[in-house]
Amino acid sequence: MAAQREPNSRLRETVDAIGCTYETLAKDVRRVAAENGEIARTNKSAVSHWVNGTRRPSGRTGQYLAEALSRRAGRTVTQTEIGLCAPHAEGPDEPDPVLAATDLGRADVERSRFLAVAAFTTAGVTMPLAYDHGATARMLRARTGKSVVGTEDVDVVRQISAAFSAADELLGGGHGLTTVTAYLADTAAPMLRGRFPNEALRRAAFGAVAELAYLAGWKHHDLGQEGAAQRYYQVGYQLACEADPHGHAAWMMRALAHQALSLKQPHHCVGLVEGALTRGLGHVDGRTEALLHITHARAYAAVGEKPSAARALLAAEDSLLRDDGPQPSYSRVSGPAAGTVASHTARTLTDLADHVGTEQQHRDALTCWDRERYKRVHALTYADLGDGLAAQARADEAVAAWSQALTLMKGMTSHRTHKAVSSIRSTLAVYQRRRVPGAADLARRAREALA
Repeated sequence: MAAQREPNSRLRETVDAIGCTYETLAKDVRRVAAENGEIARTNKSAVSHWVNGTRRPSGRTGQYLAEALSRRAGRTVTQTEIGLCAPHAEGPDEPDPVLAATDLGRADVERSRFLAVAAFTTAGVTMPLAYDHGATARMLRARTGKSVVGTEDVDVVRQISAAFSAADELLGGGHGLTTVTAYLADTAAPMLRGRFPNEALRRAAFGAVAELAYLAGWKHHDLGQEGAAQRYYQVGYQLACEADPHGHAAWMMRALAHQALSLKQPHHCVGLVEGALTRGLGHVDGRTEALLHITHARAYAAVGEKPSAARALLAAEDSLLRDDGPQPSYSRVSGPAAGTVASHTARTLTDLADHVGTEQQHRDALTCWDRERYKRVHALTYADLGDGLAAQARADEAVAAWSQALTLMKGMTSHRTHKAVSSIRSTLAVYQRRRVPGAADLARRAREALA
């Protein structure tokens, strides 16, 4: 236990504000530890040492301390708040998803640079495979919140997620990010500490907040802030396990794999999606299952396993034809499933160097999405279509597709759209030298878009 140079003023202020003695707090810490199968020897002297800064809580004791204080305060108290963890460091190491969501949201609002520079890790992709949901569930269910959560509270969270998700497609991930993360930290996540009249509403609440965490992660992904996105996805997975350990949890595993594949980091993705399918099969509708299978196909293609990729593509097509129930809101967020399957089939075929098949799938995808509602999807699909046409030496058509993409990207705050524009500049330079019609004008527009 490393010594601190100064007293932990944050911890002292929190304890003073709650108004409990060190002896009482030590007893609370021991109780929380016992709930999690651990015998703690915490006493009032230990608490005094923590406050004075001569020692720090060891092992998971800091987490138990934060939980004990949260129960006394009737609100979320995090390790960050009591001076035990930096805002950028708590993230997925915090086993309590409610605390983790709160800290991530607060860090986004108060000290956004920490999250903006957080690192994506390939090891982090496998987090769900080693996650101990049982221990977390025991901690979450041991709480005795004061406020009663009603159906209206959960509905509002879903409405806010839907509204900002729609805006995200039109204006990019940078639009409304602070609002979303502040709402997650200050209202949505703390709601999960309340009392629920029944188990169904409790699960619905955790599911709604999981979707909001996913949206925050997606917005960071669109901005190119991949470490932050990964942390939100991990928290979303933890929350989803409380809502639906089968379908929703599988979807969040897919989100982590999807991000890694987008970054061309396919390590562990096959295993992660196989885990998602194991959880989800038999518990999700055909369209959601198709989205899991198509991610499986992408993972196989990314590591060069062509026969397995082909089988996964067929499984996605078969599942898409199955109409066996309503599609849950968590998997509807990506738009019509047929369009998403076509788009990801195109990316799979790109990895397999099937440019003709890629082109057809991109064109099919464009017919599935409403152009006005899914503006960014259309923009990125046109950009990918142009890449596929260029790979077939169809320069005029490539320029036309890229021109459509740039038109749709106007006004968006999105790293992904900027990245797509940047990627075409070298090819455009070649086209300009060859005097391909429209190439010079498109190159000028590309420069302006990146300025």
